[in-house]
Amino acid sequence: MARVDELLAILDGLDDSESTVTSFRQPAALRDAVRLAVELGLAGSPNEVAVEAVRDRVEAFAHFLALEEHFTAHPHTRPTLGDLAIAAAELDGHPLADHQEFLRHCADEVAGIRPDANGEDVLLYAAGRRVATA
Repeated sequence: MARVDELLAILDGLDDSESTVTSFRQPAALRDAVRLAVELGLAGSPNEVAVEAVRDRVEAFAHFLALEEHFTAHPHTRPTLGDLAIAAAELDGHPLADHQEFLRHCADEVAGIRPDANGEDVLLYAAGRRVATA
C-alpha cells in the first residue's frame, strides 16, 4: 500500500508542483479534436486537456492498485464474474438484471470459454442465449 500512498501523495501535490516542458507523440486526429474542443470553449488549452487526462489516468491506476491490494488481503471480497455481470445488467437497466441466477450460470459457462471475460461479455452471452431459447 505504500506505493499507492506515494502515488496519491504525488497527485495531491500537483497544484504546488513546478511544471516541466515535455513532448509526446499523438495521433493528428487527436490533436485536431483537442484544438476544436478548446475553440468550442470546452477546455482552456491543449495543455489543460493533456494534464487533466494524464492525471485522471494515473488516479485510475492508483485506484486499481488499491483495489488489487485489498483483494489480495481479502480475496473473499473480490467480485465473481457473475457479480460483475449482474452489476453491468443493473447499471445498464438490462432486462436480465432480475435474472441473477441465470447470469451466474452464464458467467460460469463464459469463464470456461474465455477466462479473461468481463461482466459485459457475460451479459452479451446471456442475452444471446435468451434469444436462442425464445
